[in-house]
Amino acid sequence: MDKPVRVAAVVVTYNRLALLRRCLAALDAQTAPLAAVWVIDNASTDGTAQAVLAMERPRIVYRNTGSNLGGAGGFAYGVREAALAGYDALWLMDDDTIPEPEALAALLNAGNLQEGRYGWLSSRALAPDGTDQPMNRQRKTPYTDLDGYEGECIPAVMASFVSLLVPTEVVRTYGLPIAEFFIWSDDWEYTRRISRDMPCYVVPGSRVLHAMQNPGIVNIAADDPSRWDRYRYFYRNDVVLYRREGLRGWLWLLAKDLWHTLQVLRDRRGHRLYRIAVIWKGFFNGVRFAPDVSYLP
Repeated sequence: MDKPVRVAAVVVTYNRLALLRRCLAALDAQTAPLAAVWVIDNASTDGTAQAVLAMERPRIVYRNTGSNLGGAGGFAYGVREAALAGYDALWLMDDDTIPEPEALAALLNAGNLQEGRYGWLSSRALAPDGTDQPMNRQRKTPYTDLDGYEGECIPAVMASFVSLLVPTEVVRTYGLPIAEFFIWSDDWEYTRRISRDMPCYVVPGSRVLHAMQNPGIVNIAADDPSRWDRYRYFYRNDVVLYRREGLRGWLWLLAKDLWHTLQVLRDRRGHRLYRIAVIWKGFFNGVRFAPDVSYLP
């Protein structure tokens, strides 16, 4: 009889207690057993620490990072701590991820079908209206989204941290997410780092609701003005991701950033020069940006 896989969920949160409660309730409802739920709190100021510590859930392991490390820093911290605790696999998600009850079971069944020979498994992420979340659509190449979700296991090369199952041995081999990214592209870079060497899959039968507050694709030409400043991370981090793809990656970067620039010029909300500066300052900062990959001790 096969030894059961000990899985720990790693949930990164920051000032979204209401969503975190929904996420934790959904994890409690999983039909497959979870060994632990690691809540990685980026120093929330909304009472998250007190609320989580007051929960009567013995599986919860609460860790406060001490400052806002961003999503990338939170996942780097959480993956490291949970992996060192000795679980067989880590199930990564943001606090606005609400897994359906069979989500983990479907991932584990898919892993059995692959006889454990995979780098990661990714769930299908849905919007509240039941349609697919565009930001979380996995990619069959670094440049092309999946065509659809037909089949039990679909090969993919990039996925988000909205329900990603990673064996701990894979973490030991390929290291941690890049904390210096702060936000955006940390999940694409991490999953692509792994998929270069190992087969990776999307499992359509594993479904999660992604109750994100700002749905849509990542594009400064279309996003809310309150979020424009943070795009400096997106355009910088994407350079690190795509320059590893060689000449085609560089051409992709230039084409994307030129297209976003043209879209900004067409946008009537103003501040065009500021937004264009964010795009190209991010790009040139990315050319010089060389973050190290950290590994488990």
